[in-house]
Amino acid sequence: MSRPWWFPDNTVLCSFAAVDRLALLEKVLDDRGRWTQAVAHEARRSAVHLPALGPLTDGAGWLGEPIEVDGEVEQALVERLRRVVFGGLAHRPLQHLGEAETLAVIETRREFRTAVWITDDADAGRYAHRRGIRVLDTVGVMREAIARGLVPAADGHRLLVAMRERGRHLRGIPLRPEDLLG
Repeated sequence: MSRPWWFPDNTVLCSFAAVDRLALLEKVLDDRGRWTQAVAHEARRSAVHLPALGPLTDGAGWLGEPIEVDGEVEQALVERLRRVVFGGLAHRPLQHLGEAETLAVIETRREFRTAVWITDDADAGRYAHRRGIRVLDTVGVMREAIARGLVPAADGHRLLVAMRERGRHLRGIPLRPEDLLG
């Protein structure tokens, strides 16, 4: 069985950028990271406030070329997801576009059907999970990094706390580092 693709959303990219640890996220994704055009656009906009995102958005980096949503069927699905599922407004066409594009790509393209979506948006994550998509959040990614020996539990816990201290809204940070194990 081939390894799955990983699709981090902009909230997750920003959390790792906030503590200057995008390299750790890159290692977890292990050359299997992807993103859509809307997520890449969101990351470019976020780089104004989080300069660590700059190198990621300057060209084809470790997330590859942004995936373009094309074709009438896929574009219609994106718009339906954006407006009906995520509550995007007609007069704000970029609202929830990253989430909608990512889900449409995972659901419609054979090569991404086993993909893992990484999002800290609880509602979006629950929706995707109900659709049979594997979902992780930033805390889950940190657990993965610890399990693979990429970072000790104490350091991973410190990073999560630092993300929260820098204004990132993370759910489920355990009280103790050892609670990130297993």
